[in-house]
Amino acid sequence: MDHKTVEDYILEMPNSVREYPFGEKVAVYKVNDKMFALIAEGSDPVRLSVKCDPQLAVILREKYETVMPGYHLNKKHWNTIVLSGQLPWEEIQGFIVHSYNLVIES
Repeated sequence: MDHKTVEDYILEMPNSVREYPFGEKVAVYKVNDKMFALIAEGSDPVRLSVKCDPQLAVILREKYETVMPGYHLNKKHWNTIVLSGQLPWEEIQGFIVHSYNLVIES
């Protein structure tokens, strides 16, 4: 999975924008001025952080070794996913949509 594919999908979410509030090493994707995804620039494999329901976050971390507590984020509400091929693209897309929906519904 490459950065451009993931970023293109994220930016397809209605009203989503990319910003660099933490410097050029982390792309931050927002909707309604709230973060819903982050990608570490230049990471290989891609490291994607997304917001997640706290109970689901724990289940995903237990189920997949490539899903970890959010790196430099609130570990209760964020997961960082290493896109190494363990998870199918459709599942990653679902995590992105879940994160987006959590933010727009809050």
